[in-house]
Amino acid sequence: MAEKEKKKKKQKHQHPNGQTTKSAPAAAEFSFKPSSEVKGLRFGGQFIVKSFTIRRAKPLELLKLLDFPPFSNKSNNNKVPFPSTTAFLPTNFTILAHQAWHTLTLGLGTKKSKVLLFVFESETMKVAVDRIWPTEIPLGEVNKKLIRGLKGCEMARFKFRKGCLTFYVYAVRGNGNLGFCCADDLRIVLQSVVELRDFLDHTTMLAVPNQRSINYSHHVAMAH
Repeated sequence: MAEKEKKKKKQKHQHPNGQTTKSAPAAAEFSFKPSSEVKGLRFGGQFIVKSFTIRRAKPLELLKLLDFPPFSNKSNNNKVPFPSTTAFLPTNFTILAHQAWHTLTLGLGTKKSKVLLFVFESETMKVAVDRIWPTEIPLGEVNKKLIRGLKGCEMARFKFRKGCLTFYVYAVRGNGNLGFCCADDLRIVLQSVVELRDFLDHTTMLAVPNQRSINYSHHVAMAH
């Protein structure tokens, strides 16, 4: 009886998308929906956050964020990992605005920023979409312009809360396509996010005035 109760408790703590805190979902568990139906960003009642902006990250910034080695020696000719992935990070304005909002509301305003990761089914698709997507966009326009705006596509959505950063990961493929060509990239991205420790203070991204990259030190930005 005691063993059965333990199993039930473990099941209750599983993520809605199927992933637990220890492992990412298998490819068979990816649930794709038309871009017009997939869930977008959520803001609760704090509508002011919709005006906060995010910017497209550089490849090396994504690797730093995921705590992933910049290059591996596994016969990839020094090619940067995740060539089919586009990431959006909070801008300096957003980081400071979250802190100010939290202070002005006496702790009631959220300090959590949002990070978006789009893993496309091919590098060609990523390049084509990057050409039409803005390099910086308010969070309130993400659902309309980035998610709903990708007509003719299907998406699978995953959400992870990591301290002061909430990660939204979207796998993107063409309508009617079977499987996911970049399933390995998606699996590694999801597993990397799952394994991240909670970010305690994202103001460490502002180590230098006008800094445009994430150069955090592990013992400061992440809980051990």
